[in-house]
Amino acid sequence: MSATTFTLDDLMALLSEKAGLPASAHTTDRDAHFADIGLDSLAFLSMQTALQDRYGTEMPEENPDLYTLGEIVDTVNATASNSAGMA
Repeated sequence: MSATTFTLDDLMALLSEKAGLPASAHTTDRDAHFADIGLDSLAFLSMQTALQDRYGTEMPEENPDLYTLGEIVDTVNATASNSAGMA
């Protein structure tokens, strides 16, 4: 597989860029939710747009409380794997 794996660090960087998440709020806890790092649904929408644009990933639910940060990372990687398999 030639695709680069999307990591929790990548997600933290994206949230800093798109939603203004301060570096002090970055986490390595895959079980954390948006609210745990001080982000709201507007930040989630911004992240959804960026994930769609950059990775072709769609988060089916618009409620950030339904996803852990790890589940978001896994969804991006699953999309990348599916795309690589179709290429």
